[in-house]
Amino acid sequence: MKIGQNCTLAMALICILSFFGCSESPSPDVQSPAAGDTASAATAQNFPDFYELRIPDIYSPSVVFLPYIAAKKGFYEAEGIKPVFTGVIGPGQHVAAVVAKDNDVGFLHVNRTINGVAAGAPIKAVVANEETSQEYPHMEYVVLDEGPLKGPLDMVGKKVGIIAVGGCNEYTPYGILKKHGVSDPQGSIEVVTVPAGNEEVPLRTGDVDVVGFHGHPLDVFNNGGVRLLFDDYDVWGTEGGATPWYFHTDFIQEKPEAVRRFVAAHAKASKWINENREEAKKIQSEWTDIPLEKITITSYTEDGIITDSSVQIWIDTLKGYGELTKDLALSEIYTNEFNENSPDYKFNGGVQASASK
Repeated sequence: MKIGQNCTLAMALICILSFFGCSESPSPDVQSPAAGDTASAATAQNFPDFYELRIPDIYSPSVVFLPYIAAKKGFYEAEGIKPVFTGVIGPGQHVAAVVAKDNDVGFLHVNRTINGVAAGAPIKAVVANEETSQEYPHMEYVVLDEGPLKGPLDMVGKKVGIIAVGGCNEYTPYGILKKHGVSDPQGSIEVVTVPAGNEEVPLRTGDVDVVGFHGHPLDVFNNGGVRLLFDDYDVWGTEGGATPWYFHTDFIQEKPEAVRRFVAAHAKASKWINENREEAKKIQSEWTDIPLEKITITSYTEDGIITDSSVQIWIDTLKGYGELTKDLALSEIYTNEFNENSPDYKFNGGVQASASK
């Protein structure tokens, strides 16, 4: 990994943060599409100085990825942002890549952001991304239709397959077991990793008893022989699926206008995806060369505003499992100061000193 000026701090943090993830998933062979097909030249002229931002590709390419939509539909171009997709990295490496300044932004579930801040990573979340709704849960856990598991408690002593440890899809099975009275959920199931995009295979071959998906895997259900055991809405309600985007605090301090534009583009793209789900799935399919029937989609936070509750619930969860041993203020983890849709919006045209504190 190519390290920036603060190499000593970066190397230390990378060593710490590597424990929060798992092995990398294979990268889809994707190419950046043509310039946005809805942004007019006149709109782009409002921002003659484009900011180039290095953005990681999604490690689970069958799930609709907001930056691909923002690029294709012109939301980045309209805000003066030029995305440079840097490829797929393992879930546990997103924070480390931003700390090392190899990527300008990172995302994934908020529990990874919290763990990163707790480990000393100089990052701060600035805009919400995915969320959970009852109709479009963030995670679903599936079993064989004719298998012995009829309810969540039947997972005890069984293998649960997920694409990455240390994230939302590991804590959600623990959460449903705890909700059903299991005092030691971590010690009650065996968590194993399965390949992203091929989660169905180990379930059907019997290598795992339950498998977790992000979004609703329509193609898997269409293949028959499976059923839903539970989803994250059953555990957390609407608070389980928060996946905010964060920047290095140096970047926030030095380029607040770029952060503001990024937030604006993502807030608009979130709204567009929620209103145009089928077109968003088609864009994801074309970008990744994955068949349309395999593309899944979740809900996106309207206006990109990060809520206290979507962060606090995961601080409490991590503390409950002993993964977080220090107190963190919400203001250490995120800010809505760059989001013009938020009452906390404080951008003053280029000076944003408080954001990195």
